[in-house]
Amino acid sequence: MTDIEKLQHGVTVVIPCRDEAEALPGVLAAIPADYRALVVDNGSTDATAAVARRAGARVVVEPRPGYGSAVQAGIDAADTELVAVLDGDGSMNPADLPGLVALVRGGADLAVGRRHAIRRGVWPWHARLGNRLLARRLRRRYGIPVHDIGAMRVARRTALLSLGPMHDRCGYPLELLIRAGRARWDVIERDISYGPRAGGTSKVSGSWRGSVRAVRDFWSVLR
Repeated sequence: MTDIEKLQHGVTVVIPCRDEAEALPGVLAAIPADYRALVVDNGSTDATAAVARRAGARVVVEPRPGYGSAVQAGIDAADTELVAVLDGDGSMNPADLPGLVALVRGGADLAVGRRHAIRRGVWPWHARLGNRLLARRLRRRYGIPVHDIGAMRVARRTALLSLGPMHDRCGYPLELLIRAGRARWDVIERDISYGPRAGGTSKVSGSWRGSVRAVRDFWSVLR
């Protein structure tokens, strides 16, 4: 297979990060060997970028704050046909990625993971409830057959770019699903495992300020 063919059939795993130096080594070590890890450093004050480079990952720096900004920077920088997105906190298992990749290679436009906690207490009740309500609205209003807002997902890079700019903060995953529904994409959801963070503090559920900001972002997308 030529280098061009490898890019056409390869997978880039975009990992948006802010201060994830503690969790990142384990995440990168678990990325499938034939996938390309691309860490987007989104204003870290710790050694996130250095840790990523030592592990062999490509690093892109995105100075604009926000989850959506970091994800978009990673998609822009990717050079493979397929792009996966995975959090850098260690809560999701990269071993679940090939199953989602297979769905897209089999014809789906977007494959998303439905999180299932591996033990009690991993996913706070208020976060589960909020996620459930958002997913129900997506099903009823937009006809998107999901029960989670897609924390882990895989799609073709060109298709993602065709949807245009999206919310630059926490509203990004929700807006992606809404636009996918409007574009009549074939969206398939599959179960993935969801565990505790491997280190650091959640930017959303780790503080009231983060939780309030996330809710505000979500509702701004739904309006």
